[in-house]
Amino acid sequence: MMHTKKLLSLLIATLFICSALHAQILDKVIKSVSKDSSVNNVLGGLSQGNATLSTEEVVAGLKQALEKGTQKGTSKLSAVNGFLKNAAIKILLPPEAQKAEQVLRSAGLGKLADDAIASMNHAAEDASKSAAPIFVNAIKQMTIQDAWGILKGGDTSATHYLKTKTTDPLTEAFKPVIEKSLQKVNATKYWNDLATAYNKINLFGNNKLDTDLSSYVTGRALNGIFYEIGQQEKDIRKNPAARTTELLKKVFDKQ
Repeated sequence: MMHTKKLLSLLIATLFICSALHAQILDKVIKSVSKDSSVNNVLGGLSQGNATLSTEEVVAGLKQALEKGTQKGTSKLSAVNGFLKNAAIKILLPPEAQKAEQVLRSAGLGKLADDAIASMNHAAEDASKSAAPIFVNAIKQMTIQDAWGILKGGDTSATHYLKTKTTDPLTEAFKPVIEKSLQKVNATKYWNDLATAYNKINLFGNNKLDTDLSSYVTGRALNGIFYEIGQQEKDIRKNPAARTTELLKKVFDKQ
């Protein structure tokens, strides 16, 4: 009986010591984890009181940055000569018409080329007034899976994402707007005048001008708008003063 009591006492003491050691080990593990910044970042993102970004904030911040860039960029481009006086995005005659331009200018008909170029750019400027809602609707398609990569990407990674993901639907939505603008600023007339004059001079040539003007101007106008959105994104990423909301400050201060 006495032997059994001693054995039981020894077992209880052993369990107590093991529990104490287990508690010490667990405490060390917790302290070690708390010092690990990568774990803290994950845990902190779930804490309302922690400044670490949550996935929801990243997505919302990137969408807000693109919406701001789109609205500011399209507003800038829709101003008078927004395209025409911007060498980086000015719409020139299509490649197949550049020979015609040279021929017309050498024949003293340079004004036909100038009018056609100016009208295409004015059409793009006019269409840019209606572009922002089309882009904003496309921006809403951004997913959580894309967000972190975009935030950590290059200066125009959000713009690049928007361009690669939405060019086709944007082209489809934007082309009718361009067509109306081309008619509004008489671009179609100027283009037809240029093509008719060139085809008469080049009577025996095989290269007649037959360009789909609306498709050409749509593509160039969208390229110009994406370029300007990219400039706005760069500004938000690099210039704290361009982060005009608390969300933008929080997201891009921590990029």
